[in-house]
Amino acid sequence: MTLASRLAAVALASLLASGAAFAQATAPAAKTDAAATADKKAPKERSAESLECSKQADAKGLKGKERKKFRRECMKEAKAGTAAPAADKK
Repeated sequence: MTLASRLAAVALASLLASGAAFAQATAPAAKTDAAATADKKAPKERSAESLECSKQADAKGLKGKERKKFRRECMKEAKAGTAAPAADKK
C-alpha cells in the first residue's frame, strides 16, 4: 500500500466517522397551545389612573425622566384621591 492510498483511506474513514458528529439532532417536541401561551409574558393591564396620567404626559409632550417623574407624582395623587373616600367609609 502506498502512502497516497493510505492517506486516501484515512481521509475516507474520517469523513465517514465525522458524519455522525454533524448529524442533526432530533427536533424538540412541539409545544402545546397552553404551554406556548404560558411562556409568553402577558402584558400587564394598566389601570385607569395610569392611562389618564399617560394621556396627560402626552398632552404636555413630556419624555424621558421628566415623563417618569410626572407620571409617578400623578399616580400618587390619583391613588391618594381614591384612597381618601375609602377611609371615610369606616
